[in-house]
Amino acid sequence: MIEYLNFLRSDHLDLLSIFVRLFLAVLCGGCIGLERERKRRPAGFRTHILICLGAAMTTLTSQFLVLELHLYTDMARLGAQVIAGIGFIGAGTIIITKRRQVKGLTTAAGLWAAAIVGLCCGAGFYEGALLATAIILLAELVFAKLEYYIVSNARVMNLYVEYVEASNLGTIVDTIKKTGAYIVDMEITKNGGEERHPCVIVSIQTPRKISNQNLMAVVAKLDGVASVEEL
Repeated sequence: MIEYLNFLRSDHLDLLSIFVRLFLAVLCGGCIGLERERKRRPAGFRTHILICLGAAMTTLTSQFLVLELHLYTDMARLGAQVIAGIGFIGAGTIIITKRRQVKGLTTAAGLWAAAIVGLCCGAGFYEGALLATAIILLAELVFAKLEYYIVSNARVMNLYVEYVEASNLGTIVDTIKKTGAYIVDMEITKNGGEERHPCVIVSIQTPRKISNQNLMAVVAKLDGVASVEEL
């Protein structure tokens, strides 16, 4: 613990202590939300601020009931409800697209983490709040590039292909096999768009001599292929 901050962690809630805790919650929540806002995610700058601030207020309210009103209650009870309740908001950011992709998991996890940071701020655990914010930003900014590098160099990929006619499917499969790739699994369905093209989701194990991008380019050039995307 940083000792010179102990006067803000006293057993008496004064105006300065409340201001510092709420301001820190706004600062930490805003920093996390800015990264999501930059990527145009459903929950962005203001959402993360409000969640972090609300969690901090929850902890402060618990402390006020015990320290100022001297009520006999569990100080951690309201904070526990925040941890459980934030799941409902996080679930609203998770969607399954028409191409069977699950999106929004990172945003949902960021909202949950922002709520925990808010609880830290409200409790006066300033060091934990600041360190957690820094690590969250590290995961969302730096580790995201590492994740992209790992995925782009993976030997297994899921390819989503829309094609015009059913007869095009055989050509697509033959072309993939000619590159030396091995088809692990294949699911045929229809997209949800207006054109209602048939589509196939192919799980492929690619050889090292061809990259995922090159394989996608080969498939995209085939006649009858409407679109190609890696899931």
